[in-house]
Amino acid sequence: MTEPQNEQKIYVVDDDEAQRDSLVWLLESHGHRVAPFARAEDFLAVWNETLAGCLVLDVRMPGMSGLELFDELARRHSVLPVVFITGHGDVPMAVSALKKGAVDFIEKPFAAEDMLRLVDACLAREREERDRRRVDADTARRLSQLTVREREVLDLIIVGKLNKQIADVLGISIKTVEVHRARVMEKMGASSLAALIRQIVSVGTEGARA
Repeated sequence: MTEPQNEQKIYVVDDDEAQRDSLVWLLESHGHRVAPFARAEDFLAVWNETLAGCLVLDVRMPGMSGLELFDELARRHSVLPVVFITGHGDVPMAVSALKKGAVDFIEKPFAAEDMLRLVDACLAREREERDRRRVDADTARRLSQLTVREREVLDLIIVGKLNKQIADVLGISIKTVEVHRARVMEKMGASSLAALIRQIVSVGTEGARA
């Protein structure tokens, strides 16, 4: 049985009451927290960027369709993984959604184990992405605490310069470089040069220069 997550929730958006109730029962019986919605507009009204988990979304619904909701969430930079529920005729639309970033789609009627497998994959993916964002945010915060000189030293460390080379470039002593380098490592919480480089690579060039 899947262990319930403290934060994650599965958001089921489907206008078919019988199917929606069946999905809620299936997911809850396997330890998941579930929030059902009959309309895309209802889900959009409660959506915010802190929601964790995944979205199980019917393609065709009255009013705002599943695809329209998906596009709107993309405009809002939602990171919730999305699995579409489709009828046979909706497969081309679902494939188009995959190209836009949806995780997968599942055709009706579907086997319970297939839905559970997709949901588990989505939840794992969302946890990993959330953890990555948390680490990147911490790295960005640490970078912001570096002095201008420490950032200069860091930039040269990242491109592979040795202490003597850094000293020559910045016109300071090797001893001063060593002091700045030690402060950079301490402020960044890096235990090694490799760990420091991984941090900077993770946040990307723009984050590293922010």
